[in-house]
Amino acid sequence: MSVQGTAAFVAFPNAAPPPSAAVPLPANVAPPPPAAAASTALPTLGGGCLALATAATAAAVAAHGGRRRVRAAPLRQRVVATATATEDKRFPILSKRPAGTGGFPNLPESIHPGVLTGKALEDMLDWAKQNEFAIPAVNCVSTSSINSCLEAARKLDSPIMIQFSSGGSQFYAGKGLDNKEYHACIAGAVAGAYHVRAMAEQYGVPVILHTDHCSKKLLPWLDGLLDANERYFERHGEPLFSSHMIDLSEEPLEENIELCVQYLTRMAKMN
Repeated sequence: MSVQGTAAFVAFPNAAPPPSAAVPLPANVAPPPPAAAASTALPTLGGGCLALATAATAAAVAAHGGRRRVRAAPLRQRVVATATATEDKRFPILSKRPAGTGGFPNLPESIHPGVLTGKALEDMLDWAKQNEFAIPAVNCVSTSSINSCLEAARKLDSPIMIQFSSGGSQFYAGKGLDNKEYHACIAGAVAGAYHVRAMAEQYGVPVILHTDHCSKKLLPWLDGLLDANERYFERHGEPLFSSHMIDLSEEPLEENIELCVQYLTRMAKMN
């Protein structure tokens, strides 16, 4: 049989050899010496052997110039991100699907199904204060707990706050993920935030996406979340999360205020 230019035949006991094992060589390739023309026999298998024609291998190498062809790597196209318009600030993957229809007839016009940020977030909090009610806030640790909260809010026709603690975020990421430098906490919270953004629109529920108490030792966790906020803001014109809680109550007042000023200055750039 012939495989990719290399001649080979299978020899069986008591079988006559093929008429000729010779393979024509290109004009610029000299024939091998008689001793080299013999086939190299591999260990027998079932009473026979597989012989590879050395001359054919030499011809194949000569035909390809003895060099490997290297495929050129495709050029990467640079993508320039632009912020979306306010009315299009929806979860990008599902943005072409209709959002769930919420009732909420008395809510301000800026409030919409999905995660609230910026002006819509302020209007939501002001509206709750004016009507003297509290928005329920639930710490979630899995997609199931997030979906349960959204379903309950949908049945009650109510907005809701979905929030993550550092421990809940790590649980969301899974115990198999290394939490060195709060890596699992950051990854879990970001993954949860994307899930909330995708599903809140489908349930038709306005959601405040929040992170719970962040003490001084947990600030590296918050730093990672602000990095995610900034990347999301560059692409979509709004932060990934609605808000974050910095809890420096155990620190001296001066240090508390100084750290909060630093973080609030950074957050203000993302509205």
